[in-house]
Amino acid sequence: MTSELDRKMPFSLDAEQAVIGSILIDPASLDAITGILSADDFYLEEHRSIYTAMQGMYLKSRSIDVVTLVDELVHQGVYDEAGGKEYIRLISEAVPTAANVRDYANIVRDKSVLRSLIGACEEVSEAAYTEEEDVQRLVEMAESKIYAIAEQKENKNFVHIREALVSVYEHLQQLGVNKEETLGMKTGFSGLDRILVGMGKSDLVLVGARPGMGKTSFAMNVATSAALKSGKTVCVFSLEMSTEQLVSRLLSSEALVDSYALRSGELTDEDWQKLAHAASRLSDCDILIDDTTGMTVAGMMSKLRRVKNLGLVVIDYLGLMQSEHHIDNRVQEVSEISRNLKLMAKEFKVPVICCAQLSRGPESRNDKRPMLSDLRDSGAIEQDADIVLFLYRDEYYKDKDNPQSTAEVIVAKNRHGSTGKVEMGWLGRYTKFTTIDDTAPDGM
Repeated sequence: MTSELDRKMPFSLDAEQAVIGSILIDPASLDAITGILSADDFYLEEHRSIYTAMQGMYLKSRSIDVVTLVDELVHQGVYDEAGGKEYIRLISEAVPTAANVRDYANIVRDKSVLRSLIGACEEVSEAAYTEEEDVQRLVEMAESKIYAIAEQKENKNFVHIREALVSVYEHLQQLGVNKEETLGMKTGFSGLDRILVGMGKSDLVLVGARPGMGKTSFAMNVATSAALKSGKTVCVFSLEMSTEQLVSRLLSSEALVDSYALRSGELTDEDWQKLAHAASRLSDCDILIDDTTGMTVAGMMSKLRRVKNLGLVVIDYLGLMQSEHHIDNRVQEVSEISRNLKLMAKEFKVPVICCAQLSRGPESRNDKRPMLSDLRDSGAIEQDADIVLFLYRDEYYKDKDNPQSTAEVIVAKNRHGSTGKVEMGWLGRYTKFTTIDDTAPDGM
């Protein structure tokens, strides 16, 4: 990058000074701009150093004024006392009030975004000129970089722990004000939520079971509950069923109308009333369904980037997904897919629920409850997933025709807390799991 281009880089000296001056007037201004601004958003190195020093002082509950700030900057070797005091006093006197600190911070942030765009475009342009990258991967890289900037998640330098601490403090304060909204996405099943305390924003949640146990039904029950209660958009990638089949299941589950009656058309007047009520509720949910077969993680990410207010992603199911490259070894292919799914959850900062079919291991045991070793094709799934849930119904092996029975949701892995199992109700004719209110989690 030439010095001429450096001089033309977007930045606002006045806005950067105004942010620092506002904090000198009212140190509580740091709370107002947490989440908007980081030290890396400042263009001038000395402003980055000053802002970083202020954050450190704030976390230590030290008073922030011209004298204490200069002392801290001299201690850190940023300034000598004479030069530092003159510049800090100049900044403090240039800002009459801290009332507009968020506006100043937004200007600094906007200039930082422009610089990030310039950098990203230069990287993409350089890669395109060399012609060394596969074209599809280059397009994906360009899209990913622009999306990351748009979502304020562009790659930056290391984050100092003091910045992370400020964010954690803000999160803890929000927990005190509105606990329900700040905790992770709920599954809608109270017994399970007591163990998980919600699904974290970047969690990869694996739902594993043998065929016929209700993986799809469970995942869609969670998806519907999340869409209804959170008001966020839930995206469902259905690689096995068509959109119509999946929606038919949702209707059966929500309306409590026999799924056989829906397939055969043998519906009573009461059934029609239930369906109308359920359809009205579901139509108010932001549930988006994609039934494209053989989807890759890159293909999913490309579609998800266009979704506003994303809250949850559901994938049914892992065994039907394809990797970005042809790999003869299915174990390696599944390993790549599971790793990319975790990266997807992390990029979009939403829980990703992925259904997976288990091996035949449980069939050969007296106790047929699934274990982590039953995960099919790859141990990498166990490693990449933050939460592993297994579904088990004892009646499945004894009385498959029983329309109403109990089920166990086994929390086999929970990166954030305890494991356990939760007993739930299973209404087979409605493909619906239900909460058993008096169920308490059993330690495993």
